[in-house]
Amino acid sequence: MKKIALIGSTGSIGVQVLDAVRRHPNTFKVVALVAYSESKEFTRQVKEFAPAMHACASKDKAGALRCAECGDADLVFNAASGFAGLEYSLKAIRAKKPLALANKETLVCGGELVTRLAAQNGVDIIPVDSEHSAIWQCLNFDRKSSFKKLVITASGGAFRDYSPEKLKTVTPEQALNHPTWKMGKKITVDSATLMNKAYEVIEAHELYNAPYSKIEVVIQPASIVHSLVEFADGAVTAQLGAPDMQVPIQLALTYPKRMTTAAQPLSFKKAFSLEFFPLEKKRYPLFDLAVQCGKEGGTLPCAMNAADEVAVKAFLDGKIAFTDIYTAVSQVLSVTERDEIVSFKQLEEVDKTARWKAQKIIYKLSK
Repeated sequence: MKKIALIGSTGSIGVQVLDAVRRHPNTFKVVALVAYSESKEFTRQVKEFAPAMHACASKDKAGALRCAECGDADLVFNAASGFAGLEYSLKAIRAKKPLALANKETLVCGGELVTRLAAQNGVDIIPVDSEHSAIWQCLNFDRKSSFKKLVITASGGAFRDYSPEKLKTVTPEQALNHPTWKMGKKITVDSATLMNKAYEVIEAHELYNAPYSKIEVVIQPASIVHSLVEFADGAVTAQLGAPDMQVPIQLALTYPKRMTTAAQPLSFKKAFSLEFFPLEKKRYPLFDLAVQCGKEGGTLPCAMNAADEVAVKAFLDGKIAFTDIYTAVSQVLSVTERDEIVSFKQLEEVDKTARWKAQKIIYKLSK
């Protein structure tokens, strides 16, 4: 029986992890649960799964972090949201726990700090994002396998066909109406700006030791092809499935074994599209900015993420326009210096400073 410490149990990913445990009660056991805040949902989870450890990060951060290094756990599943997820990942890695990673910010903000520490401690980082799980599957669950190119697919988000002029007046409700996926609010807005896809490019660079020149993004509107890998001989392998996170979530728990899920299988008796389109970068200026930030590396992606978190919240709160998200992030980066990453404490300060800069910029934009 695999014992799981779950960080972020009440979010979209965390809830689906617990669904997998319910489906296979003789295979998995929850030994630690962490949520950000006290809620009826978290209380129900604790009562149902009776973990040896549990904590709410907003009330007991130290206790929450101890859950990430739970001695009984065979696997730490990090489904926390935002920059806060990085510290849980570092705690799990230092405790030499295999890490199922659904928190993008761990690799976007932590970069070489995380991968270097994982290598030193012999810790396996298991990708959970549907795109990175797809690549991982195409590489036969071996992140060190050779390849010619990684091709990450994107739906194009809620505003795929909108003109730049029309984007200035879109509402948060429109941004949250994703054409294929059901996700949390922050990631759905990031999908509309394609910031989410830029994060995945940065993650691919770190997860698969891939030069940026070997990573490509294409639009696949149906979200059926989750990613592809091209090999030296010209062969291309793809992973297909309905736009549903159940498979990558459960596979992170069971690989290389596959077990039943409640995901809707593809029906080849019905027509569906496998069309691909090139990414029109001018339509998504934040994507280019973020990828360039990833290439420059160091502490810049951490500052970029902090600015984006603040700007997306401001948009969702109705304080700024959708197009102001790019303005806020770009202006923060323009007044941020790059340093090499040396510690988590340093990144905390970078995150804090970038948030302060973003808030000042947003105050001016909202006037």
